[in-house]
Amino acid sequence: MRSGFDRIGGQCVFTSEWNMHSQKTYRANYACNHEIAGDITRISERDIPDHDILLAGFPCQPFSIAGVSKNIPGIEARVCM
Repeated sequence: MRSGFDRIGGQCVFTSEWNMHSQKTYRANYACNHEIAGDITRISERDIPDHDILLAGFPCQPFSIAGVSKNIPGIEARVCM
């Protein structure tokens, strides 16, 4: 999602990702001039900068075919509901 908005001049002002391996991958793929916040469920809305558009993807861990889990009742699945 972010790539499309970057191409039309969008600017990312906040990123949240709890998994350190995913953070590393994100940094490798995107220039990031801000810290990557951790678990979004532990971040106060006051700590999220003003923005015009919110882009968000649901957590893929419980739905991924790459991982071992298809454990949809997990906490990650509840975040997107």
